[in-house]
Amino acid sequence: MSIAFGKALAVRETPIPGLIVLDLPVHGDARGWFKENWQREKMSATGIDLPDFGPVQNNISFNDAVGTTRGIHAEPWDKYVSVATGRIFGAWVDLREGESFGAVFTTELDPSTAIFVPRGVGNSYQTLEVDTAYTYLVNDHWSPDATYTFLNLADETAAIEWPIPLADVEISPKDKAHPRLAEVVPMPPKKILVTGANGQLGRALRDEFGEHPWIEYATRADLDLTSAGLDDARRWRDYSAIINAAAYTKVDAAETPAGRTEAWAANVTAVAALARVASENGITLVHVSSDYVFDGTKDGAYSTDDPVSPLGVYGQTKAAGDAIVASVPRHYIVRTSWVIGDGNNFVRTMASLAERGVDPRVVNDQFGRLTFTDDIASAIRALVTTGAPFGRYNVTGDGGSASWFDVARQVFAMTGHDPQRVTGVSTEEYFAGAQTPIAPRPRNSVLDLSASHATGIMLKDAHVSLRDYLRRT
Repeated sequence: MSIAFGKALAVRETPIPGLIVLDLPVHGDARGWFKENWQREKMSATGIDLPDFGPVQNNISFNDAVGTTRGIHAEPWDKYVSVATGRIFGAWVDLREGESFGAVFTTELDPSTAIFVPRGVGNSYQTLEVDTAYTYLVNDHWSPDATYTFLNLADETAAIEWPIPLADVEISPKDKAHPRLAEVVPMPPKKILVTGANGQLGRALRDEFGEHPWIEYATRADLDLTSAGLDDARRWRDYSAIINAAAYTKVDAAETPAGRTEAWAANVTAVAALARVASENGITLVHVSSDYVFDGTKDGAYSTDDPVSPLGVYGQTKAAGDAIVASVPRHYIVRTSWVIGDGNNFVRTMASLAERGVDPRVVNDQFGRLTFTDDIASAIRALVTTGAPFGRYNVTGDGGSASWFDVARQVFAMTGHDPQRVTGVSTEEYFAGAQTPIAPRPRNSVLDLSASHATGIMLKDAHVSLRDYLRRT
């Protein structure tokens, strides 16, 4: 066996998206050779997305004869394939749903070469030397409940040019019985789970992502995030992302003994459980945060890097949830404010008061921007599907800031009523004489949108979105 010694670590792309060939440095002399078959730090420096694929099992297939032919098998996990001894001809066929379905790549592998095979790409090989050991790392354990996809080795569409004709080699009966490409059921994408599916953001996410077999919408009745059995509630390795739209948002009620318990359970305990599931299974966790993590005393917009300083219980629970999610390797913290969606909200209340001839008193010393749930849903989809850098993002309406008083007057004017009917009052005046606990509000809820803009997320002007919303309602 001839091995190319002294190659530099390098990667080569292939016609199949995500299928990457690696040249590995092999050091040898008269005694034999040595290589670093898997070196996370060095491979990370190449810029390829291998370090986080999280192998949990190492398998070896030993083949004592030339011409041993196996495959084509596509499993619902990623594989890192290399040769310990000998040499193979490898063939890979994309069996995933999408435009690249049916794409083929072939090459030879020896100990100085490896290949990363993404989930859903069919893997097969034919040995070219005796005593060939074929080794692979995988990032999931074998399960009879997993989804597998297969292709016949002799498929005419793939037209793989095997070095040794298939008629002259030993092939298992199972491999001979696999379907042709036209009959293959493509490997579906990994699933996305949306929790809190009946809430106003959950409904917007349903509109944004649509109804597909790989999108799962769950309510608390479907999935209790605080249950001790959450770890086994799903086959979590089949999921790529969890979008947590479930939250306790009763800001004032959170100041009561019962509300405080509920707020911490939903916004912290449940989030911690999801964070654990996401971390252990390589899942991207999307967490929706709030302007209430700040005290509102900053002069200017809050950036994604500003330290949190919540005033009330609700803000404290959201800040605690943020800290937990930040420990998940793959996470997006989407911080938003003044959310308006499908259901009862400030804008609909003002429109109703205007129509009924009621002249409201509205707080004029709290400033921010309205954020509509369809914009939040669109931003979340962009983060999840484009591979944006993990971290915190502020997502609100764009444009200038306004007070609640300003917004109320805009609603009156846009619905054909006299905005002068709205009277501005301070926060203290508005809540004077309240009989129930009132949560402290941040006076400044303006969030800086630079990080979202840098990622290509362009958010609509809040004033324009308000006009569009009123036209739809």
